[in-house]
Amino acid sequence: MSIEDFRARYERHVGRVEAGDSRAALADMVPENLPAVFEGVRVPGRVVTAVRIVGVRAEGDTRIGEAVYTTPEGVIGLRSIWELRDGVWLAAALENFPAEADR
Repeated sequence: MSIEDFRARYERHVGRVEAGDSRAALADMVPENLPAVFEGVRVPGRVVTAVRIVGVRAEGDTRIGEAVYTTPEGVIGLRSIWELRDGVWLAAALENFPAEADR
């Protein structure tokens, strides 16, 4: 899968998060990594007022997506690390990064 194909998949995933569709967003993740993937990571809740994808890249055998979510509680920079599983890219890990709201 090309980086452009991954970008499209990541954009769909971010759209699911933005829409508050937890079930669909969780379906994009490695099942055996749930719920540990959320430990110590701040993630958006059901209400997202804005989102901006700030990066999509390949790192070896993984793909990385970075988005900044604006929520009523504040701004969240969220990086997801994706692995290819049975021909499908799934998010295997999450981590926060410093982010500021769009000005």
